[in-house]
Amino acid sequence: MKDYFDIQLNPTQLRSMSSLALAHMGDCVYEILVRGWLCSGGLEVNGNLHRETVALVRASAQADALDRITPLLTEEEVGVVHRGRNANIHMIPKGASRGEYRKATALEALFGWLYLQHRTERINELFDTIMSTREEEA
Repeated sequence: MKDYFDIQLNPTQLRSMSSLALAHMGDCVYEILVRGWLCSGGLEVNGNLHRETVALVRASAQADALDRITPLLTEEEVGVVHRGRNANIHMIPKGASRGEYRKATALEALFGWLYLQHRTERINELFDTIMSTREEEA
């Protein structure tokens, strides 16, 4: 049986993936990180969990998250971010500007790209930076 938790792609397959495909994968990766962070923080009431999750995964919050980690990115990661930001996006959610949505897509593409390479340590490092700098400002 194939293990869908352990997707194996060779470098050519990964390079040929569209930015939107990377963002599609990164969207769920980022959301599961946020959900895990919230649950481990002691929020137990479902309504609060959902509300906080939505607040942290909306486009404006993801755009802010990208700004927080951009100085830490490698040249290769910056390339993935640029690809994601320049993706051909057709619909922008009501609550987001075009710029916020493009940055959010770029962040998701980065997280998807890292996940598909099994680079969970780097994902954790970047996510920790996002959340710790957010907590410092609160």
